[in-house]
Amino acid sequence: NSELSQSLEYISFRSSIPLRRILVDSQVDKGWQIYDSGPKTVKSPLICLPPICGTADTFFKQIMGLSAKGIRVISAEHPAYWTADDWCAGFKKLIDYLELDRVHIFGASLGGFLAQKFAEYTANYPRVASLILCNTFCDTSVFHYNDKAAIFWMMPSLVLKKMIMANFPQEHHDQRIIDSVDFMVEKLDSLSQQDLSSRLTINCTNSKVDTTQIANIDLITIIDVFDKCVLSYPVRERLYKCYPKAKLAHLKTGGNFPYLSRSDEVNLHLQIHLRKFYETEYSAYDQ
Repeated sequence: NSELSQSLEYISFRSSIPLRRILVDSQVDKGWQIYDSGPKTVKSPLICLPPICGTADTFFKQIMGLSAKGIRVISAEHPAYWTADDWCAGFKKLIDYLELDRVHIFGASLGGFLAQKFAEYTANYPRVASLILCNTFCDTSVFHYNDKAAIFWMMPSLVLKKMIMANFPQEHHDQRIIDSVDFMVEKLDSLSQQDLSSRLTINCTNSKVDTTQIANIDLITIIDVFDKCVLSYPVRERLYKCYPKAKLAHLKTGGNFPYLSRSDEVNLHLQIHLRKFYETEYSAYDQ
């Protein structure tokens, strides 16, 4: 077990906040898995979407830290969807089931890409109040795996895990970053072959966010790190150009998973972002 999964904070999280399983699609065997913390009267919560190797408990530091401030936080892990459109349809059913209004979405890596696609998907009937994008992208062609995407479904789980872990740092001198990587490797090991192959298929099938469709979103914040992470600088630069009016929140260090390794800084940026909606109809705070 990783250091983080044995920490008192994680043990307290798991013992105090139940994992809910919600089935919204008759065609999907496994339902959504969510942690929901904070005031249930809030109908515009912060919803956290994990990266390709993440599970719903990936954001336990955000759930514990922000719900203590009166913010409703939901961390959602999706079942196997094979296209971004199917994911968007499933996510819409989830927030309808939870009787939510417009939501604030904090998405990391693949989660950030899907958050943008959902804002595009619901452009005519907006369901996204704001976006916070962390170490993410707006165009899947940057991964150069489109030719293999069609056969991910038949690849063994071990091969898929090696593909993902090839992008993890092999060595690092920062203990908090090391602990974050160990925790995410542990989460990766818990995912099934179907979970991995479906996520990789969405991640690597050529798709691009039509940013003109989500111009109605009031606030977008981009959280990036200055040190080494999976995404190259040109990929991040392309995201900045897609959202020239976005607020930029740069962390000096943090690696691939700053919401774990630099949770205090990330939580502060999330609070600053959500404070813009305080005392509005789309507030994530308990009024």
